[in-house]
Amino acid sequence: MKKKNLLIAVAVLAIASTTIFSCSKNNQNSTLQVRLTDNPATFQEVNVDIKEVKVKFADDDTENEWVSLGTNARIYNLLTLQGVDTALATGLLPTNTVKQIRFILGPNNTVKENGVVYPLVIPSGSESGLKIKLSKKLNATLETLVIDFDAALSVLKEGNGDYKLRPVIKLK
Repeated sequence: MKKKNLLIAVAVLAIASTTIFSCSKNNQNSTLQVRLTDNPATFQEVNVDIKEVKVKFADDDTENEWVSLGTNARIYNLLTLQGVDTALATGLLPTNTVKQIRFILGPNNTVKENGVVYPLVIPSGSESGLKIKLSKKLNATLETLVIDFDAALSVLKEGNGDYKLRPVIKLK
């Protein structure tokens, strides 16, 4: 009889603990790592001055909901990233769905063609940065998001000789 009561008590305890743990909220965090790579281009250099990387979980444009990641801020020559990638930013975030990524850019953006360095104009890039819309569900593990920046398609030479950056980006 004691054995039967013990088995019943263990079964009740197992069911109760399963119910309690399955009803608890999932407040886990995810580590998001953003990496940068590039496709080939005919330029000698395409330099982009990345100061900060931010993510957002909402679709709207309110400014107070951006979360900054720990960014390796520096000037990146995109052409050195052909066939490889580099860690751009990492941060601990709530497990959620990332809706936007924003690159805050500095003023030192250039393109080198035929040995001559030209300023690379980024329309509204110095004010609002480059924004990428996506829908990336973060799990409770390390999530890696590779930004494939296609320099060959992104750098346009205008009729007046100016170079403009109109980013063509793929997410991997």
